[in-house]
Amino acid sequence: MKSHLNQLITAIAFFLLSLTVGIVGYSQIEDLDWVNAIYMTIITIGTVGFTEVKELSPHGRLFASVYIMMNMAFFAFILSVISSYFFEGKLKDVLKNYRTNMKLSKLENHVIVCGYGRNGKRACEELEQSGREFIIIDNNETMVDKFPKHMKWYIGDATKDEHLKAIGIEKASSIIITTPSDSINVFVTLTARNINPSIKIIARTSSYETQDKLYHAGANSVIMPDVLGGMYMAQIITKPTVIEFLNLMNGASGIDYHLEEIDYEDLREEYKDKNLEELDIIRKTGAVVIGVKDDIKGIIPAPNPTTVIGKEDHLILLGSSKSLKQFTDIYIKK
Repeated sequence: MKSHLNQLITAIAFFLLSLTVGIVGYSQIEDLDWVNAIYMTIITIGTVGFTEVKELSPHGRLFASVYIMMNMAFFAFILSVISSYFFEGKLKDVLKNYRTNMKLSKLENHVIVCGYGRNGKRACEELEQSGREFIIIDNNETMVDKFPKHMKWYIGDATKDEHLKAIGIEKASSIIITTPSDSINVFVTLTARNINPSIKIIARTSSYETQDKLYHAGANSVIMPDVLGGMYMAQIITKPTVIEFLNLMNGASGIDYHLEEIDYEDLREEYKDKNLEELDIIRKTGAVVIGVKDDIKGIIPAPNPTTVIGKEDHLILLGSSKSLKQFTDIYIKK
């Protein structure tokens, strides 16, 4: 798309250059004023055959001959570019790309997903289900046909500063790096951390050696899908009931139960700085508080009723879609 736009800019530059050469040439060689020089330039470019303002001198005729030949080359290129924009749809693509870039410039507090392979696709599905705004970046142009129409995407190289900045890395809250190349993941991590020191970085790797490098590069979390997959398969045998319960919590079982994270700031004022007994969540909604993240103690599983939900704390709820919606209606500010 950038090359198409560059061609259009080059064509416009050639046209302006042709006008300049003609005006300066006629004014200097034939000693014409600017109005007549412009007139001679226009009728020469247009090949309309109108009357010349005066009979040209031998030098003027030589200049006009060279100028006409030059314009033939210029306008062959200009016409090919313009016709491609109008008849091949490139103008429509440029305008669409411009509108897309305008939308991308307005992104804020969003998630960037690098790579749309197996892991990237699953990450996008989870983000979409949770209602988070996100954008995909992938350097493979053939992926365009695989991106869902409603998702935001950008074809570019995540290792380059200008491409990450084009999708709002400075204002993004998180970046998920899922490419199959460990070296690329390390480089993207370094680049993202350098541009946005406060961004949360979750990176994929396939080796313990790269895991350490990713942490040193600035990753907040490093995921090893191969290790997790093997562990999960073994635990289906060693701890089948535990795995069944985990599937229930993350929605993988197909049963209508989900985990939800609630931030203190999302609560209505009357429910802030209350303990779990005072909140009485299970009786009012049917959802269960299975954990609390305290800003001092960290994760507290199975919190007791006297646990107070204060500033910077998070609730971890388990419930059906109905109970979680009821929780939202009652406890979350509009």
